[in-house]
Amino acid sequence: MTMSQIPPQQVEATTKAERILVIEDEESLAIGIRDALQHAGYEVDMALDGSTGLRLVREGSFNLVVLDLMLPGVSGLSLLETLRAEKVDVRVMILTARADESDVVRGLETGADDYMTKPFSPAELVARVTAQFRRRDLDNAPPAFLELAEDIKVDLERLEVHRPTGLVPLTPREGDILRYLIQHRDRVVTRNDLLVDVWHYSNGKVETRTVDIHIVGLRRKVEPDPSHPTLIQTVRGKGYRWHS
Repeated sequence: MTMSQIPPQQVEATTKAERILVIEDEESLAIGIRDALQHAGYEVDMALDGSTGLRLVREGSFNLVVLDLMLPGVSGLSLLETLRAEKVDVRVMILTARADESDVVRGLETGADDYMTKPFSPAELVARVTAQFRRRDLDNAPPAFLELAEDIKVDLERLEVHRPTGLVPLTPREGDILRYLIQHRDRVVTRNDLLVDVWHYSNGKVETRTVDIHIVGLRRKVEPDPSHPTLIQTVRGKGYRWHS
């Protein structure tokens, strides 16, 4: 497959870079995949063998791995089995040039989320990767009604918090923040993330306390004890994480 020609009109831009690791021993192909995904707005690292790839996945915080099955040393299937046994939370798209569909079946049964058979076009690769992130977001979407600790219930449709002491309204912005935190509960959400994706700033690197002020207000409404928050946790120096 030649990955040098990447048709710009086929590429869908992302609002915020997801991190992808390409594990492929054919260096020219790995570079082509990397370039196609970077052109689409993703952050991409490469590994040319299974051992290096496994180490990078363990050390990094990748959102998706593009994994060739035919790798020297640690095979793609062995690497996938290890990731799933260790419960590493990352989506995996396997690549195979083999005609035998049993390899694809084994990969999917082992825990792969999708597969592509070589050769493939850059446009198809980007589309399949983008579809994986859409599917992840749908899987992570918060339910309309949340039951939290100590009889606290949140109706995200009506923007209402039902506490034992009475009904507390949420502002639309607080509802958006809560949905975003829950939808991205698998990672730390930074202030920049919230400013870009919730406030829709073009650049999150602005001097403002609005995120922190809104988080304090939201905690007063949804936390059992706002002075000791357990649901919206602060990760010092990084941001916030939803935990329930």
